[in-house]
Amino acid sequence: MASRPVVADSAVSSRARPRPLAISSSRALLANPIVRAFWQVDGHGSERNQAEILGWGRKRSGLRAEQQGVRQQRRWWLLEDGFVRSLGRQDQALSLVQDNIGIYYDATRPSRLEQLIPQPLTTAQQQRSFDLIQRWQQAGISKYNAAPDYSGELPSSFVLVVDQVAGDASIPFGLASAASFTRMLEAALAENPQTTVVVKVHPDAFTRSRAGHFDLAALQPHHRIRLIAENCHPERLLANADKVYTVTSQMGFEALLWGKPVRCFGMPFYAGWGLTEDDMEVPERRRLAIALAGAPVTLEQLVHATLVGYSRYWDPELDAETGIEATLDYLSAQRQQWLRNHQFGPVHALGFSRWKKPILRAFLNGTEVTFCKDASLIPAQATVALWGVRRLPVVLQAPERQPARVLRIEDGFLRSSGLGADLIRPLSWVLDDVGMYYDASVPSRLEQILATDEFSAADCALAEQLRETIVANRISKYNLTGQDWKPGCAVAEPSRRVVLVPGQVESDASIRMGAGGIKTNLALLQSARAAEPDAWLVYKPHPDVVSGLRSKDLPLADYQTLCDELVLDGDSSQMLEHIDAVFTMTSLLGFEALLRGKKVTCYGMPFYAGWGLTQDILACPRRVRQRSLNEVVAATLVRYPCYVSATTGTFSTPQRIVAELQRWKASGPSVMPLWRRALRVVLRLWVASGLRKNA
Repeated sequence: MASRPVVADSAVSSRARPRPLAISSSRALLANPIVRAFWQVDGHGSERNQAEILGWGRKRSGLRAEQQGVRQQRRWWLLEDGFVRSLGRQDQALSLVQDNIGIYYDATRPSRLEQLIPQPLTTAQQQRSFDLIQRWQQAGISKYNAAPDYSGELPSSFVLVVDQVAGDASIPFGLASAASFTRMLEAALAENPQTTVVVKVHPDAFTRSRAGHFDLAALQPHHRIRLIAENCHPERLLANADKVYTVTSQMGFEALLWGKPVRCFGMPFYAGWGLTEDDMEVPERRRLAIALAGAPVTLEQLVHATLVGYSRYWDPELDAETGIEATLDYLSAQRQQWLRNHQFGPVHALGFSRWKKPILRAFLNGTEVTFCKDASLIPAQATVALWGVRRLPVVLQAPERQPARVLRIEDGFLRSSGLGADLIRPLSWVLDDVGMYYDASVPSRLEQILATDEFSAADCALAEQLRETIVANRISKYNLTGQDWKPGCAVAEPSRRVVLVPGQVESDASIRMGAGGIKTNLALLQSARAAEPDAWLVYKPHPDVVSGLRSKDLPLADYQTLCDELVLDGDSSQMLEHIDAVFTMTSLLGFEALLRGKKVTCYGMPFYAGWGLTQDILACPRRVRQRSLNEVVAATLVRYPCYVSATTGTFSTPQRIVAELQRWKASGPSVMPLWRRALRVVLRLWVASGLRKNA
């Protein structure tokens, strides 16, 4: 999932400054993480005179907060969700607004936003607002973002009429009523006699079964009206509309960001400033504010007041206050992964353990997942998810039953702090609908990215920055801690060439699918010794073998006769700092060595071989394109995997996951709980007993 560099702003971490005390009688506010990030909140303490009083908008808690604050002469705040809220409606909010005068959607009285909008901007603030408008369009963001783009054909010319949910508080507080929607539609038809009128139904009509303001059955036969009665993201509609008609919907504000003319039939926060065509009389307060300012309000003023001055933003992964730019980038990255999953359609997952099921749902957020035990129950032309390179069941190989797509799931390259075999929750998986990255016998999505995708200078700069962060913080796939190591020849022969040979689990699928003539650790070590007779040869067995989670292929003594040094408890990332080259079959350690500028010789065809960065014993005719290290990093760590934060359970970016792994690694790698270790021993004994009986 790609991400742009975060733009710094003046926002500071909510942990870097004391959070003010606050009280609220609303249980929802007491439990709201973003509120608790900005205030120390409890439901008591009315005697604490320094405590601020919080309430939610025009709900009862908001009325109580205002009344109590005025009565006790204490600071009070009305809170509401911000204008860039979250990925999905059920996801934790990333922004809120706070107002100690009114609330932005209530045009019956002043609000803090009303006071901010006509304020003059500095040159820097004007530029920031201009950049925010561009960034909004490029990110394709709205208030909520877990919906597909509208995929239907749009008229070459159309005006957009925006419906809203009946009973929405912004309608009466915006000086409008149900009749305003009828008047809006009539005006759209009358004012655009040669143009199609597209009516967009509110998404809550689908996601929450709430009614709108139009009789859709009555509008259906109208030859000039086109209904979009489906849950879709507004970006494409706003970008292509000639004009937007609204009552009080936020889509009117977003239409202004897209540079569209906006006609208002209520009095939302963005109306009455000269930026919209208003059907109703503008409140005297807003006319007076414009007159006192001595100049019309600009779009940049509206944007700065709304998205910067009036709103606050929270980074849930860091539990810290952040800025609008970082939030837009964060949501854009999440939305891209959501859309990527959505295009898979409903997924039937076959053979996933109970432990992996909730993890798969998180990584496939954006599509519906059904877990199946019986392959015969999976319908034809379905999308089937399998772990790794598991073979498709025979029943699904028949021509009339073949899936439309097979989605293969595997651990990613920045996985966790602790072994996957210990059932430590992963932070990255790969979702490959072409093949699997370690199966060189067939193409994979990663191979296609490397063979065909183009990478801009910005992509490569981001990849370089990511690579440098990984190297500087010694981040690897599992981030196991170990003893610091230096080669045994470091003192006596400091100039001697040091070659590392990483052991692999010989039954691993990457060897079966990606190795050539050399398929054992012993043969690899023998080849490395033959190629580097004078080097200090270091052999490091695979961590799963050392920990006992995988069986040993040979006694370790058999390897000691071929190598100069055997390392059981070394930190592989730290070890790479002290070697000159790596000889491997298909180990990921070869890729991690490339990140650190080391020479790598491959006896198999791992995903990073064949692109001109490694010395390859084998050749792959599909891999003929020469790639730079930054391009391989951009493909492998940015575009190919999916990342889910352990902190939030939502999509993340490789940069954020590296930071999360850094914190996780510093606290020590996770290990399997004692009860699961005991259960594993019992199961092994039971299986062994059954094998002996069958024998």
